[in-house]
Amino acid sequence: MSASERIPPGSVTAPGTADAELLACGELTVRGRIREASNAALFCTVALDGREASCVYKPVAGERPLWDFPDGTLAGREVASYEVSEATGWGLVPPTVLRDGPYGEGMCQLWIDVQAEADLLALVDAEEPEPGWKAVGLADVGEGRTALLVHADDERLRRLAVLDAVINNADRKGGHLLPTTGGRLYGIDHGVTFNVENKLRTLLWGWAGEPLTAEAVGVLQGLREGLGGPLGGRLGGLITPAEIDATRARVEALLTSGVHPEPSGEWPAIPWPPV
Repeated sequence: MSASERIPPGSVTAPGTADAELLACGELTVRGRIREASNAALFCTVALDGREASCVYKPVAGERPLWDFPDGTLAGREVASYEVSEATGWGLVPPTVLRDGPYGEGMCQLWIDVQAEADLLALVDAEEPEPGWKAVGLADVGEGRTALLVHADDERLRRLAVLDAVINNADRKGGHLLPTTGGRLYGIDHGVTFNVENKLRTLLWGWAGEPLTAEAVGVLQGLREGLGGPLGGRLGGLITPAEIDATRARVEALLTSGVHPEPSGEWPAIPWPPV
């Protein structure tokens, strides 16, 4: 069964506000550190009125300075990505809030249990992808050998590719894709998004230059309206006015072209490391 059969277009239901309320108002307890993260990322539990959930807490104080993003802004960008995801109706980003915690203000995001055996990315010894897969490009696998990097021709990934184009995601790696046993797919780690310059860097280039789906066009039209109203207001406390204007311009460019974006050549197209 394909992903599009499991989750028909337009039928995705975003997580309810109860999760966001739990994250924002619950008692946050640090349980450990996620060592693979480049910035401080803490595994926590959050409890409120008898409910408890696992979550990730990334304090602003633990953010590593970056040359192309202002200091102390990554947590806000994570929350802004969630807000845009919610506005699409696709629910591609786990519930995410900005709140105080044991180490100061930071991003708090619902923990997602992953279906480890899901096949979304692969390296194949071939010149063309097999049916059901989309080519990304050739990858150096050592000893002078290359392999074709491919990703699944999966409607969930295609939606995420549209979201990434809107938020200008500079770091869509394979490890940031979280498929669940229920057939949902989430994307995480959205700290380097919304730059005013074109920084789209992703493993999801398989649809580059192809027409956007009718569903995606409808979603983009909704985002255009929302950015001029309630969505724009919510983003105002998270990213700068110039970044909101740039987001609006990216939505307009996608609607005008009618196709998935292609690498600009001005910025590395593939994140490194890719996983």
